[in-house]
Amino acid sequence: MNEFVTFFTNTLSLAVPLVLAGFGGLLSERSGVMNIALEGKLLVGACAAAVVGALTGNPYLGMVAALVASTVLSLAHAELTQRYRMDHIVAGMALNLIAIGATNYVSKLEQFSQTLSGVVRVPQVVLASIIVVLIAVVMAVILRGRGGLHLWAVGEDPVKARLVGLNPVAIRYLALLGTGLFCGLGGTWIMANASGFTDGMTAGRGFIALAALVLVGWRPLPLLAACLVFGAVQSLQLVFQGVPIMGTVWPSEVWAAMPYAVTLLALAGFAGSTKPPAGLGVQ
Repeated sequence: MNEFVTFFTNTLSLAVPLVLAGFGGLLSERSGVMNIALEGKLLVGACAAAVVGALTGNPYLGMVAALVASTVLSLAHAELTQRYRMDHIVAGMALNLIAIGATNYVSKLEQFSQTLSGVVRVPQVVLASIIVVLIAVVMAVILRGRGGLHLWAVGEDPVKARLVGLNPVAIRYLALLGTGLFCGLGGTWIMANASGFTDGMTAGRGFIALAALVLVGWRPLPLLAACLVFGAVQSLQLVFQGVPIMGTVWPSEVWAAMPYAVTLLALAGFAGSTKPPAGLGVQ
């Protein structure tokens, strides 16, 4: 019974950043912006939460810093893809590389290297409350509100959306603003479950969230379920690592690689059956 409770709580905890990054990706990709920069946005959010939270001793200021940092990176994404019309994949990869390099540099600075190991954390109850409310509001808007219709219209056909008076660029900026907020909260959640900031601590969660989004055909409710499944797979390594299975203790590397292997297998088996927004990547 205790093992089941541990597995369940770990699954929920590991699924939260996937859900947040997934919903951030849902907003941007439903508006027509390919978003492979979710990983970088999570990473800068986690780093900002660690740096500001540690320097000020106030975890809530750290959370605000995470929201600001991820939003700035997300708005830079909007500038590159909408104003300068850069290829969406190239822009996303560039932002990921910038995020990796910048956070690595900050973590190695002498004035931060010791500080980042003693990060103060936002209570999970507070974070969970904010996250539940935010997801509920976004789902209501997407599924029931006029904003959701506008988002769908721009993502499916920006040319026709312009003909009926919508501004695809403005809607995409707003969508990417929402992406930044979601990823900032995701970075804060990751820091709330860590003892300190380390390089690459997001560990591919942004890419796994994007894979979940593709697998469920860019739909919000199935996205929640898919992220829980991926969270459960990640939780397996915490429960069974070092435990003999059929008389053999599997190497830790096998359990560490399992979430990524499952992601690749799922993409190989189901990604071809989903239909992306028709206007994805179209200016």
